[in-house]
Order: sequence, then structure tokens, then C-alpha cells
Amino acid sequence: MKLVVFGANGPTGRLLTQQALDEGHTVTAVTRRPDEFPLTAPQLRVSGGDALDPAAVARAVAGQDRVISTLGVPYTKEPVTTFSQGTRNIAEAMSRHGLRRLVCVSSIGVHTDIPPEMTFLFRRVVGPVLLSMGRSVYEDVRRMEQIVRATDLDWTIVRPSGLFDTAAVSDYGVMVAPQRVTGMFTSRADLADLLLREAVDDRHVRACIEVTTTQGTPNYLKVFVKEALHIGG
Repeated sequence: MKLVVFGANGPTGRLLTQQALDEGHTVTAVTRRPDEFPLTAPQLRVSGGDALDPAAVARAVAGQDRVISTLGVPYTKEPVTTFSQGTRNIAEAMSRHGLRRLVCVSSIGVHTDIPPEMTFLFRRVVGPVLLSMGRSVYEDVRRMEQIVRATDLDWTIVRPSGLFDTAAVSDYGVMVAPQRVTGMFTSRADLADLLLREAVDDRHVRACIEVTTTQGTPNYLKVFVKEALHIGG
């Protein structure tokens, strides 16, 4: 299958690209910095382009079978349009070229409420601070979800929790919205695996799903410090 991955040079995008290549798929990896993309393979094409550039998006989408978006930006106080405008360009290019299947990464942060089963410290301190820090990002993610829902594409929106790194895919949990997952973290390996499964196997078409890792999760205070200091991606 021919897959195109937007945001391919991010941590999740690289994992997803490698997993897809390992399974024998042909991948077009779209990144603003193609010279820095670390992966190579006979069935890999690295396409330089920005999701905010409609012409670059159209070139990348043409001739593909499925589209996966792992677009992301760090927390910022400045207005964010990467998710909404980038995804609008992707959806329009897909419609123009006759593609149907779109899988895109959202965030559990689209929820303004914090589940009561979370710890007191998380509900009263960590969660509210993270939601405040990421306000402009989450606002644009909500706009992105609205844009995707309004299309006639066969879409799936995937909402991970706090992202962290692991060496392998685990037995992660998935829930279909409006049901809520209870975990606080999602490994990037699990997220990448789910994105690939959704795109290739046509699972959860026209649905929002939440994913959490249930094994080997980190200390949330360490993750909180990492996010607060803008360290890593």
C-alpha cells in the first residue's frame, strides 16, 4: 500500500514511517527538512514540503492510497494554525486526487474537563497547568477536528494522552469517543502502531478514538517538567 505521512520527521512520524516500511508498504515521508530525515529504504520517498503550502501538499498526496497526519507543534503562547490549515490543505488535496482514507493525530487535550479518577495533584495542579500552557495548540487542534468531521472523507481522529518513548509496541488500550480512556500516557511506539493499523485496516472509520499505554508508564511529574521546559518533542 502507498502511504503518505505528514509530519514524518517528528518523533511519532519517524516511528510510523519505519513501522510501515518494515511491513512492506511504500511510504512518502513529508517534512520541511528533508535533508535531516534519518531513514532510508528502497520503498521510501522523502518529500520536502510544508503542510501549510497547498501546492506541496497536493504533490505529496497525488498517487497515494492512504494519508496519515502526525503534524505537531510545541506549546506556545502564539496563535497556532498548523493543525487546522495544514489539515484543511490535506483534505482538499485528497478530494482533488480522489483519496478517501485519512488518519490524523489529535490530542486528549481537546477535553477541557479532567476525569475525576485522576489523582488530586493531577486534577488540581498538573492538568490545569498543562491545559493552560497548551491553550493555543489545543484550540487549533479543536479547529482541526471540526474541519475533518465536516469532510466526506473516511477519516479517523486519534487522541493520545501525554506522549513518552518506549522501545517497543505494547498492549495499549483504545476507546471510541465519547467514551474516555483512563490512562495519562501514550507511548509514541503505541501511537504509531495504532495510526498504521487504522490506515491500513480501515478501523474506526469516521470516529474519534483515544489511546493510552497501560504498561511501563512514566512518572507524570517528570513528564510535566519536560513539557513545561519545552524539552523534547
